[in-house]
Amino acid sequence: QVQLVESGGGLVQAGDSLRLSCAASGRTFSRYAMGWFRQAPGKEREFVAAMISSAGTTLYLDSVKGRFTISRDNAKNTVYLQMNNLKPEDTAVYTCAAATSSEVYYYSRRPSSYNYWGQGTQVTVSS
Repeated sequence: QVQLVESGGGLVQAGDSLRLSCAASGRTFSRYAMGWFRQAPGKEREFVAAMISSAGTTLYLDSVKGRFTISRDNAKNTVYLQMNNLKPEDTAVYTCAAATSSEVYYYSRRPSSYNYWGQGTQVTVSS
């Protein structure tokens, strides 16, 4: 059983930065595809970023391109989401996810492609 634990969320002002961490345990981490999703109050969960480990490919939600960066440290079994120039519309619960199915290579933005999920960490950005 793979367990994912997020940390690093908080309350910040617009323009500030945060780095979210997702620590994984339970089995080999380096071969997983990893993603970040978020869900704001009253809205459905949406894809934010992903890294496909086999090729180092990264994908981002259009509205966070140039501001957010996903990275991973396999030695520490940790995935990061660096978030710069935060905006109020970034306010949400951010959740990391891991995928072991080949489906993720074709549908990286779909929550159903990921089979392990963390509990989430709250990010609140005030004006």
